[in-house]
Order: sequence, then structure tokens, then C-alpha cells
Amino acid sequence: MKLASLKTLLLSIVIMYLPVQTMAWGTNGHRISGQIADSYLTPKARAAIKAILGNESIAMTSNWADFIKSDPQYNYLYNWHFINFDKEYSYPEMQAFLKQDTATDAYTKINFLVGELKKKTLAKNNKLLALRMLIHIVEDVHQPMHTGHLTDKGGNDVKLTWFNNPTNLHSIWDSQLIDFQQLSYTEYTAWINHTTVAQRTEWQKAPVSQWLFESNQLAAKIYAGVKNDDKVNVYRYNFEYIGILNNQLVKGGVRLAGLLNQIFGA
Repeated sequence: MKLASLKTLLLSIVIMYLPVQTMAWGTNGHRISGQIADSYLTPKARAAIKAILGNESIAMTSNWADFIKSDPQYNYLYNWHFINFDKEYSYPEMQAFLKQDTATDAYTKINFLVGELKKKTLAKNNKLLALRMLIHIVEDVHQPMHTGHLTDKGGNDVKLTWFNNPTNLHSIWDSQLIDFQQLSYTEYTAWINHTTVAQRTEWQKAPVSQWLFESNQLAAKIYAGVKNDDKVNVYRYNFEYIGILNNQLVKGGVRLAGLLNQIFGA
């Protein structure tokens, strides 16, 4: 095997075993929020997005940023998916932190991608990348463990047992709690996507700092609900947390739609 091919193979293996912190929601979770976002687009935004994505829906493109992790040329996108906080922040503390934030993280990259997509002269391939990443990251930050602690990789190091199978806190919120409902992403969307105009208006006017504050507050609650090596009572956990999870899926979709409508015109 040639050296270059061997290096590519090794890099691919490394990517496969990177911490799963960047897998916010999971395949169905991202598609649910994407489908919700699609339902609240303005005609102008819908047309502009179709011109970029072609026949690929928001729901389907929302997982692209996770699927391409096997390609080493996209390694630089790893830190775009999350933002770690070392504690539960008050909103003024959150605002002060973000005001000084210059790291490569979800907050700085959401702002960057919005700016890129507003450029009239942005090349088509760059526009496609920017849109795919923005869709994914906006959904990511509504998964509370993507605003979790750096020390435990957003809950990845909080080891738990779920139906007698080893897992971790982050994975439960990525996919296992969603998968427990045994619904397709379209069925799930039909179940939870029932917002009022007042709700959508309130959620969409909130700045990104508010999104992160809310997720950080929820992450603190989620951390407090378990301890390392717990055997999770799945039915009780579902009862206690499914409302929070569903609300975040809906909020992520509604806010994504609001942001895309803002970028591409009302």
C-alpha cells in the first residue's frame, strides 16, 4: 500500500474514533428539527434554499456534517459542532463569556456562517457548505449536552447503562431517548410540531446567546439527574425528560427557520 493511501486510511480510522460529542441529536433528531424548520420557511427563503440544495431537503441535508467526518479533508470542522462551558452560567455571565469568545466553536461559527451566506458573491460550492453547516450547528446547540462540560466531553465520559447496555449521557440525548419513541422522523415531527404564532415569534427573536443559555441551563439539570455508572430506569427517565427533549427539537427547528428566513429574505 502506498504511503499516501496508508495515511488516508489511518486518518479515517482516527475520525471514526473521535469523541462522539459532535454527534448532536443523531440521525433522526437532526431530521426532525430540519423537517420542522422546513414547515416555517417563507416562499422566498424556500426558493433560495432549493437553489442551493437542489432536491435535497433540509431534513436530509441536516446530517451531512456528521456523515462527512470519515473524510479527513473536513477534520477542521470538528470543533464547529459544540461549545463547552465549565459551569451553569447566569445569562449575564453567558453574554460576557460570548462577548470575549474567539475560539473555534458553535457560537463563533454560527455567526461566521450567517455572514458568509449573506454575501451575494459567495461561490456556489462555498454556499452549499455554509448552508449545510449552519443547518446542522443550529440544531446541534439545541441538544443540551453540546453546551456541556469540557472535562467530560459534553457527557461522553458520564458512563451509564440503558436497557442493560453500556452507554453514556451524551449518547442518550443524541439518539437513545429519541429512538425509544419508535417513530420515524416524519411521524415524530407530526407528533411534536404544534407551535403557535406567539411561540414562534418569541423563540425566533431570541439571540444565539439565549439559545446557548437555555441549553446550558438544561445541561445542568441533566447532569444533576444521574451520576457516573448509574443504571438508568429508562421508563422513568423518559417520563421526566421527554418533554424537555421534544421542546428543544421544536425550538431548534423554529429558530433555524427564523434564521434562514432572515438570511434569504422574508
